[in-house]
Amino acid sequence: MTGPIGRELAEELDSADPLAGLRDQFVNSEPAMIYLDGNSLGRLPAATPAFLDRVVREGWGTGLVRSWHTWIDWANRLGDRLAEHVLGARPGEVVVSDSTSVNLFKLASAALDANPKRRTIVIDAEDFPTNRYIMQGLADSRGLSVRTIRSDMDNGLEPADLRAALDDDVALVVLSLVAYRCGALMDMGTVNDMARRAGAFVLWDVSHAAGVVPIDLDAAGADLAVGCTYKYLNGGPGSPAFLYVRRELHSVLRQPIWGWFGQRDQFDMGVAYDPVERIERFLVSTPPLLSLAAIDPALTLIEEAGVDRLRDKGMRLTRLVAALGEQWLVPLGFRLASPADPRVRGSHVSFEHPDAWRICRALATTGGVVCDYRMPDRLRIGPSPAYTSFVDVWDAMDRIRETVARGDHEHLPHARAQVT
Repeated sequence: MTGPIGRELAEELDSADPLAGLRDQFVNSEPAMIYLDGNSLGRLPAATPAFLDRVVREGWGTGLVRSWHTWIDWANRLGDRLAEHVLGARPGEVVVSDSTSVNLFKLASAALDANPKRRTIVIDAEDFPTNRYIMQGLADSRGLSVRTIRSDMDNGLEPADLRAALDDDVALVVLSLVAYRCGALMDMGTVNDMARRAGAFVLWDVSHAAGVVPIDLDAAGADLAVGCTYKYLNGGPGSPAFLYVRRELHSVLRQPIWGWFGQRDQFDMGVAYDPVERIERFLVSTPPLLSLAAIDPALTLIEEAGVDRLRDKGMRLTRLVAALGEQWLVPLGFRLASPADPRVRGSHVSFEHPDAWRICRALATTGGVVCDYRMPDRLRIGPSPAYTSFVDVWDAMDRIRETVARGDHEHLPHARAQVT
């Protein structure tokens, strides 16, 4: 985009948006506030409260334990829907289970056990902290080594740097498909091929991609993946995560937390653990049913919209964010801290500013814009294509410009809060 970008352009884009009506299917209790933090927590789908009320009143209140006849395979049914509409996987390869971190631990442990002669885990120094910590903990407990690649903080990991880190001692590579800080999008197929040639597994975290970036785990030759459901999938705070294991590995890999939901003939209550040879072998115990249930109506909206259409709108939204940032924010001391090409980033954009933390707080308290802050000095803007309009983006960027130009942030304390 070149030249001044007027609000009328955003209005025209909204009038031509095939997904414009989808935003009415989400709760918006503060119309004056612009929400650009869908990459952290998605909005509440309007259908979710009534759906949960039925589960509570009818399933729990009336059905009691009898409802387990319909609840018992809910994690699998949701997994199959994610496989078909979000992840590009085959039926029976995805299940909803535990948290992203627990799933990461389970699948990483299983992969390391399957490669016992190899002693190295490869990670990205700029990956999400929990992912790195879990790998460090596994390495420490097993006497393994962690090989850390330092990717570019603004543009993500270069394939050549990963290739240089691979050798015949690498058992596992752990990477995020979309970088949490800058939004850089990796080429999954290229990485999988590279690692397979080196004899290593790749474990993908697709949390910042699921629901806004088309993923084809099967076509890309993926072995393992995990992800959350509370960002662009709008499952609610702390909603259960999902895991993917390629079908051919189901009987090969054994996860470390042996629980009765992974047991063959579960209700026989057998003495010894004997896991099924299906995706259920990566389950552990009774799922948090109410949190699990909230994923159901949320996923219906993603299925209705289609990830390809969400991706198209997401790229156009972030292109507008970046263009307005170039015109309005760069003169105020900001710098784009994400890939410039929308085709190689997810659905969020980061800007660096030395006072980004205080600006973020000023926006949330008086500026009427909710986005978030990430170290070091990044203001992260995440428009969710399911419910964010182009006018939302134009107005939000205008408010950011005005907030900083007035110095509304300058009276706020420098000390960061516990939640950023």
